[in-house]
Amino acid sequence: MSSDIHSLEGKIALVTGGGRGIGKAIALDLADAGADVVITYSRSADAAEEVVSQIKAKGRKSKAIQADAIDFKQAEEVISEIQKEFSGLDILVNNAGITRDTLIMRMSEEQWDDVIRTNLKSVFNYSKAAIRPMMKNRSGSIINIGSVVGISGNAGQTNYAASKAGIIGFSKSLAKEVASRNIRVNVVAPGYITTEMTGQLDEKVLKSIEEAIPLKRAGEPSEISGSVRFLASDASSYITGIVLSVDGGMAM
Repeated sequence: MSSDIHSLEGKIALVTGGGRGIGKAIALDLADAGADVVITYSRSADAAEEVVSQIKAKGRKSKAIQADAIDFKQAEEVISEIQKEFSGLDILVNNAGITRDTLIMRMSEEQWDDVIRTNLKSVFNYSKAAIRPMMKNRSGSIINIGSVVGISGNAGQTNYAASKAGIIGFSKSLAKEVASRNIRVNVVAPGYITTEMTGQLDEKVLKSIEEAIPLKRAGEPSEISGSVRFLASDASSYITGIVLSVDGGMAM
């Protein structure tokens, strides 16, 4: 076991939605720090298996498990499978999420429900399933991926903002419940991050967004994963219940 407080050597991590974008960057960064990493994915098996291959190339163990984030029973099965195959779970990163953006006048009940279930209920599902083994070990780190939108709001994203604000309240409450068992719960709230999804936006739209950011640029997935890596490690052993905004100053 490494004495480096930034090392995750010997740790087992689960990243939900780890097959692409920010989730992929987080999974690879945790592996770079020494963790064995399991990822879940909903649709693209090829992309997920590519992430697994990259993690294994770093000398770490890895596995991709297909699971619907909104299904509580599947979450329990994923955690059980990890315990059997990897003999434990030290780090949980709740990253799975979707958007269904539109003004509330046009928003359907389905668009509201889909986002709340995928973004918020999934955090309950996996946190509840992971807490038991973490409490037994009297150790663990849960990092929930929020958003600057959950802090400041954004027109056309009432569903998304509500789900991400809910994650903040959930995380602070859970942090108080499990702190005595040496389990830490924190939120990383990304701002505007360059991913495959944002790459489809019009260049003029991208420029206007970047102009509104104090640092005058979009963030990179690696800038989110670095913060997650820190909160997963012993370097943050006295940090719990915080919201770490990684947004270029958008929430100031």
